[in-house]
Amino acid sequence: MRETPGISEQGEQIIQDFIHALTTHEDLSPKTLKEYASDLKLFIGWFETADHQEEEVIFRIEDVGTSTLTRYREASQKVMELKPATINRRLITLKRFFEWAVSESRIRRDPSKPIKLVQEEKISPRQMTDKEETALIAAAERGGSLRDQTILIVMFHTGLRTMEVCDLAPGDIQFGKRSGQLTVRSGIRNKQREVPLNVTCRAALEKYLAVLPSDSPYLFPSEKTGDRLTERALRHVIQKYMKLARLEGLSAHDLRHRFGYVMAANTPLHRLAQIIGHDSLETTKIYVKVTRVDL
Repeated sequence: MRETPGISEQGEQIIQDFIHALTTHEDLSPKTLKEYASDLKLFIGWFETADHQEEEVIFRIEDVGTSTLTRYREASQKVMELKPATINRRLITLKRFFEWAVSESRIRRDPSKPIKLVQEEKISPRQMTDKEETALIAAAERGGSLRDQTILIVMFHTGLRTMEVCDLAPGDIQFGKRSGQLTVRSGIRNKQREVPLNVTCRAALEKYLAVLPSDSPYLFPSEKTGDRLTERALRHVIQKYMKLARLEGLSAHDLRHRFGYVMAANTPLHRLAQIIGHDSLETTKIYVKVTRVDL
């Protein structure tokens, strides 16, 4: 059994090859790439040390079978006692890794295909109340810029993710005589979608666009640099108003959940999934279930 921490050079090299391929062919964030590398390193570390008390084992991708991955999943549950969400994230990483290995002809068959994810209990996220929404908007109106006020209204009335808000360009907003829509071009897996704008959102955006410099590449640029507002900065802005409004236990993502809960009361499930950008209706159902309980 290897005495020094870490994994073999062969293991490190194949991780580098995989991450390099993802960096070259896909538009993934540094955080996502780091998580892929970490998940893969943990698996290789387990492979090279589990059940090998006497001999040193070097990771070779062709030595991994479906039974190996099944044992890893069971060890994650019973020995490591990891949460289902963590186990599933690691399994998804492995599935992507072996899919890449097949495409590169490093192995002939993908051993991860028969592996099923661990069942997760869907827990509905905390609901923001009418009073809390009003308090947050009021806090921005008292001490915030027009940009910040507009950001909150857009997030409450479109359900956009923080990344999607930061990537918006002025040209992504279209107004009709009595309608309007917003185009999301940077959704999950780069899927584009159109989100309708209600009268409240249109009024706020029209007022804001009237004072936004015509040459601004972003709808909500950084007030310090004029460049793209980062997700971290946006979350910081929202937390600032959360504190001013004395709201606790809420995050920027709860504005998206607020939209989901409000819309679920009167919107067909498949349509809500389209608007909010969910790949699976199962994900959207968390809003419908809670709404029915409330009713």
